[in-house]
Amino acid sequence: MNLRSPLSHVLGSGSAKEGTDHWWAQRVTALGLVFLGLWFLFALQQLESFDHAQVVRWVSQPFAGVMLVLLCLTLAYHSVLGIQVIIEDYVHGAFLKVASLILSKFAHIFVAFAGVYAVLKISFGADL
Repeated sequence: MNLRSPLSHVLGSGSAKEGTDHWWAQRVTALGLVFLGLWFLFALQQLESFDHAQVVRWVSQPFAGVMLVLLCLTLAYHSVLGIQVIIEDYVHGAFLKVASLILSKFAHIFVAFAGVYAVLKISFGADL
């Protein structure tokens, strides 16, 4: 015998009212990645060679450095959004789900920081 009403069974299980924001963020970052990815491919195509000195000169240019930082950040954010959906949909244990989400966020923050740091280090030389 269950004394709870049908309404109390479903309260708290519904929408968190964040799905639309998440969906839009995924679409906007995907669109940004299309443009940034096309720029990246075009810029790489313009390089004479892929030797270290040539790539360092290219990354040291202000426009290229800013675009690479934007690419790193957008890629990391888009990836964390996608991995979050996968974890929420396919990881069923409550503790494992929360732990996976936290680990994923920290891993993405680390990767984004490492990418931005690498671009800045190349752009500004050994001063960082």
